[in-house]
Amino acid sequence: MTDADAVALLLVRAILGITMIAHGLNHWRGGGRIEGTAGWFTGLGLRHGRLQAWMSVGTEVGAGALLLAGLLTPLACAAVISVMLVAGILAHRTNGFFVFKDGYEYVLVLSVVCLALAVLGPGRFSVDNASGIDVTGWAGGGIALGVAVAATAGLLGLFWRPQPQPQSVPAAASTPSP
Repeated sequence: MTDADAVALLLVRAILGITMIAHGLNHWRGGGRIEGTAGWFTGLGLRHGRLQAWMSVGTEVGAGALLLAGLLTPLACAAVISVMLVAGILAHRTNGFFVFKDGYEYVLVLSVVCLALAVLGPGRFSVDNASGIDVTGWAGGGIALGVAVAATAGLLGLFWRPQPQPQSVPAAASTPSP
């Protein structure tokens, strides 16, 4: 690995890590605070909105810190991918692609960058490297994607209970026949 490669991976990890920490802290301390985040999650059809809000904060801040350190990188990437999958499925999928229309563009990019990072590894300037943890390539990507999909499926299976949308009744059917 060249010095440029090592610095590039450090930069990617640092930006992803800081972004995830900021996102988690915003869910906790920003605008609507934890209560607002809990209400938003409940509005998306998740049961136990307050628990979901705290799990989101913990996952985002924790994964961000792991990415910054370059520690357990495939698992940190899995956490980010899972959070982005949940967000993409519940909040962004029906809005199309573009982020300016609240679409899934942003969560897709973060997910793919994390998957690529899991494949490439954290680089030379990481705790994983210093500790001799070398889970990269197909194994790193497989762990990241497999754990992310399993965690997403588990969360949605346990907690997602969307409310059915009311059906509109055609005007002709709503008036009684003579």
